[in-house]
Amino acid sequence: MPVSIDNQIVRRNVKKNDSAVYQCEASNKHGTILASANILVMTSPPDFSKSPVKKTTLIPAGGEVIIECRPKASPRATFSWKKGSEVLKENQRITFLEDGSLRIGNITKLDGGRYTCVARNAFGKSSSTGSLVVKDPTKIILPPLSTDATVGESIVLPCEVSKDSTLDVTFKWFFNGKLIDFNRGDHYEKIGGSSAGDLMIRNIQLNNAGKYVCMVHTVVDTVSAAADLIIRGPPGPPENLRVLEVADTTAQLSWRPGSDNGSPITTYTIQARTPFSIGWQAVKTVPEVIPGNMLRTTVIDLNPWVDYECRVVASNSVGVGEPSAPSNQFKTKTAVPEVAPANVSGGGGCRSELVITWEPIPEEFQNGEGFGYVVAFRPAGTSTWMQTVVASAEAARYVFKNESIPPLSLFEVRVGAYNIIGEGPFSQVTTVYSAEEEPSMAPTRVLAKSLSASEIEVYWDPVPWEMSSERILGYEVVYWEKDALQQQAEKVRSTEATANITGLKGSTLYFIEVKAYNSAGTGPSSAPVNVTTKKPPPSQPPGKIQCNLTNSKIFLNWEHVKAMENESEVIGYKVIYRPNWHSRTNVVETNKTSVELQLPPGEDYFIEIKTLSDGGDGSSSGPIRIPKMSSLNSKGLSAFISNVGTMTAFSTVVFSLSSRLVLL
Repeated sequence: MPVSIDNQIVRRNVKKNDSAVYQCEASNKHGTILASANILVMTSPPDFSKSPVKKTTLIPAGGEVIIECRPKASPRATFSWKKGSEVLKENQRITFLEDGSLRIGNITKLDGGRYTCVARNAFGKSSSTGSLVVKDPTKIILPPLSTDATVGESIVLPCEVSKDSTLDVTFKWFFNGKLIDFNRGDHYEKIGGSSAGDLMIRNIQLNNAGKYVCMVHTVVDTVSAAADLIIRGPPGPPENLRVLEVADTTAQLSWRPGSDNGSPITTYTIQARTPFSIGWQAVKTVPEVIPGNMLRTTVIDLNPWVDYECRVVASNSVGVGEPSAPSNQFKTKTAVPEVAPANVSGGGGCRSELVITWEPIPEEFQNGEGFGYVVAFRPAGTSTWMQTVVASAEAARYVFKNESIPPLSLFEVRVGAYNIIGEGPFSQVTTVYSAEEEPSMAPTRVLAKSLSASEIEVYWDPVPWEMSSERILGYEVVYWEKDALQQQAEKVRSTEATANITGLKGSTLYFIEVKAYNSAGTGPSSAPVNVTTKKPPPSQPPGKIQCNLTNSKIFLNWEHVKAMENESEVIGYKVIYRPNWHSRTNVVETNKTSVELQLPPGEDYFIEIKTLSDGGDGSSSGPIRIPKMSSLNSKGLSAFISNVGTMTAFSTVVFSLSSRLVLL
């Protein structure tokens, strides 16, 4: 019977004939309202058609399995299990779950077999059977072990397993929780056979440090093993580098150590650079011990008044690490110069001069602003120094002029440096001679001869040494064209009593003077002489060249060149030949318009012909290539003729066709 509770109908022990339409009527003084519900009571025996027991369940020995049993049944079914024909009972390993499933723990090989779930209710019973297959468990018998390695090494992390012989196994490796992709081809490679999935790590770097997990999969189980890899490498860069105090030759630095990368830091090297240095250079330091995690040192032997920046490099047993970031640039304090000028010397100059020279001190050794030089000198054998100041850091020379200084007098000289703070050291004392007097006599009997259109030879009688009190180092020849100003004259010098002047114009009148000279200058000029260069050589090259070849002899003849009115007459010809462009040339001169040459047969030759005249060599006929005899013998007449046209750009050529000569 239905029971009404709080405006609800509760029907217990529902049966199929309780199916009906139920209505609820609610009324008050204003009226009545109905609400309907159709209740259909379903009944069915257990049915496994849509949810049978799993046909085959694989499980490793030692594990736990739940075989599900979930048939459709109304009302709910009760369950029992059989293994084969044996009815199962619950014990410490076997449990019947509330939903009908079977749980078996600590499985052994004996648990394998066929299992049947039997379901019953008031309307019938049904069953479903599946097989339980027990496999040997997968075990990692050689797991990876935590280890350490050095940067650049290669190591292998093992992962060897034992497994059921009927199962395939898959190895996966994870680095810091991320699956390693072996297709990338970087540091990682998987090696080993069917039962091993070892991991090789090549050329290890610091970023390869971390946790490595080998995970092994089969269709029945998954096992894994982990190992930590510690990488020992050179230290990381020191951090937080600061410049604390700066003096004239010292600077105090502090920094925080970087990572030691698995090997304790053993040393720190301080490096510095300046605008004048090439790259970073190690500097001397005095280490200091301070509490805490900061390190401190004092850099010594710096140059005053120089801009520096420093950095720190750490080292350990593995190697030298990356340097720290550079410090802020700092300038050391000003100090008195500590370096004296080098290579103090002198001499030369004009009459009554003492010339003193030295090598300027570089800016990094000037130690302060207001830099200059102090020059001190005295006649040899005297005790009193004369001093002067040269207020320029770039100066390298000082000239003291006094008419009372005798020529070639010996002086003692030294040079020091100073800046805004004070004077530094002087150089070692050296000796320097004052200037000598220029020659007082001129060469005599100057003669000039035209050698060609562009060259003149000049010769003279030198100044007799016994008649001159001054030293003579050589002679200066001064020459200029007619109608040109003497200020535009050109000069050549010679240590002999003769000189050749080249590069002149043809058919041109030149005036020439000669002077003696020494370190003090030149003496008086000789009386001028004049000479006219010869006419220019012929501008027309030899033409109508004929070549005849017999065995290894070549007979050349050409048309005579007639000079123009303003050109030198042709007095002969020069035949130049060489085995190739880079070899030594051979020259044959002749006053005829023909020549016979004996040429070995194994070489290519180049020949050219020039005119000879009093004005010099004339224009060349241009190069003529004569191939070696073996080449000529291998060519036919057609090849010979085809090459003739190439040569016509150089000259007009007439051939003896029987010679088979090729001209290019």
